[in-house]
Amino acid sequence: MDPSLFEADLHAKPATLRELADYLEQEDPWAGIGEVRRLIFLGMGSSAFAAGACVTRLLAAGFPGVSVLGSSMMLPATLPGDLVVAVSASGTSKETLAAVDGIRQASDARGGVPVILLTNTEGVERPGYDGVVQMRAGLESGGVACRSFQHTMIMLLALQRHLIGLPRDLPALVRLVADASEDLLQSAPAWLPTALELLIGPQGTHVVAPAHRLSSAQQGALMLREGPRRQGYACETGDWSHIDVYLTKTTDYRMLLYAGSAWDAQAMDWVRERGSTVVSVGGAVAGARASIRYAGDEDDDIRWLTETLVAELIAARLWHEAAAAGQ
Repeated sequence: MDPSLFEADLHAKPATLRELADYLEQEDPWAGIGEVRRLIFLGMGSSAFAAGACVTRLLAAGFPGVSVLGSSMMLPATLPGDLVVAVSASGTSKETLAAVDGIRQASDARGGVPVILLTNTEGVERPGYDGVVQMRAGLESGGVACRSFQHTMIMLLALQRHLIGLPRDLPALVRLVADASEDLLQSAPAWLPTALELLIGPQGTHVVAPAHRLSSAQQGALMLREGPRRQGYACETGDWSHIDVYLTKTTDYRMLLYAGSAWDAQAMDWVRERGSTVVSVGGAVAGARASIRYAGDEDDDIRWLTETLVAELIAARLWHEAAAAGQ
């Protein structure tokens, strides 16, 4: 793992996204999938975050799906018509592979179900898979799943497009996300120093997002932990008033808020009362000490597929500082 290479991986996002958009305009990566009754996603870490958010969208569209940690000791029973999608950027996550084996053994007694691997690693071959779909995020030289996290969500949207359709043009959306990412990268010298000053406190940073974009908070907190080894915590905006609010009374509470929840104002009432520090992303929020904006951030889909770049760039800067200090 290397902070300079991680930062380079982040700066490669716009170009890689545009390549993916061109591919999705010409190809359906899930073309070999037949009729599906229900989707079962297996994954760990970033893969599970992305799959969970995509399940939320599938359920809202009326299509049944479930996302389960590969490490679970209670895997879902399968029925004919199910499709299992194992999500692993490396293709080697031990827990996910074990879950695939467990589901395969149990489902064989009921006639079997197809299992597809969604991965970012070329040449993955393993008995038990009926197909492999590539994330097409390119080599992540920094050792951190950043582009592959973003591409996982896009490729799962492509699966939804294949099964039931999408309410918008997916390649066009991906190009808008590339533009938004490029805008954030170009404007980072202006907003990053303030964000670091406000968000990095003695008791960590809390990343908060709406329920349907919870993956953004989860991934943002993970980026703070994985590279610079800082304290990072994820919470959902509405649930914040039932979970994190208590910490605002007793800690130096710092919040990176991905805006757009119906419950932003409720959380900010407590923040103002207790003098906590908030930086909002993707929208102006009353009471925030600073707001980070970017092209297209009024579009909720663009927010979801772009906003983790803010936490990633913060993590990259902190990681550089830690490396320079020999930590």
